[in-house]
Parts: sequence; C-alpha cells; structure tokens
Amino acid sequence: MTFRIERRSGVAAYQQIVNQTRLALRLGRLVPGDKLPSAAEVVATSAINPNTVLKAYRALENEGLVEARQGVGTFVRRSLAQPGTAADSPLRDSLRSWMDAARAADLDREDVAALMSALLDECFPHGADTPVNG
Repeated sequence: MTFRIERRSGVAAYQQIVNQTRLALRLGRLVPGDKLPSAAEVVATSAINPNTVLKAYRALENEGLVEARQGVGTFVRRSLAQPGTAADSPLRDSLRSWMDAARAADLDREDVAALMSALLDECFPHGADTPVNG
C-alpha cells in the first residue's frame, strides 16, 4: 500500500493515512495479516515526519484495526469490508455503470462528488447505519 499525502487538502497527514487505511480495509484491499509499510517506507515515498506515520498507526491500533509487532512491523488485525464492496459485487458493478452514465452526461468529478454527497446525506442522514426509505 502506498499513501498519497495531499498537503493542500487541509487534512492532517496522519489523518490522511488513517483515512486511506480505513478505505483500503473497507474495500478489501487490505485484509487481516497484511503488513502496512514501515514508517521509513512511508517517509521515503511521501516526505513526511516518521512521527506522523507512527501517530496514524497508533490511532489505527487504538481502533483495533492494526497490531504493532515489536521488530517486525504493523499488521492488519481486522477487515472493514462488506460483501457489497467486493470488486466483483453486483452493487459495485451497478455503481460503475452509473459512473459511466454520469461521465457520458458530461459530469465532472466535482459534480459527481456533490451528487453523491447529497444522496448520501439523503439516504444515510447524520451517519446513520440504516437507510431512509422514501
């Protein structure tokens, strides 16, 4: 896994690492037993402070998502993936078709993001776990 740190995003670098790791766990790109890159590897690819990486890994460890093994590295403990997020899921295929239709309608990335955000708020208000009907 390679972390992409966007310095102009307004999001702290450690939080970007946490968010990207959670996303990879949710999409099944990282699975239990996978090793995260060492702090030195992340520093070499992103030019951030090693303490920033360690802070992110500690936050993930506090959530029970990863486990640091002394002298060996940091490993994934549990997944956040759901069946609907798998690469071969019908929901993912349906969303890809929708994205293709959005692109064909000349929507740009920001248009799609705005529409998705609005619909997320409609269907999953205030971070609720249960979709709203109607």
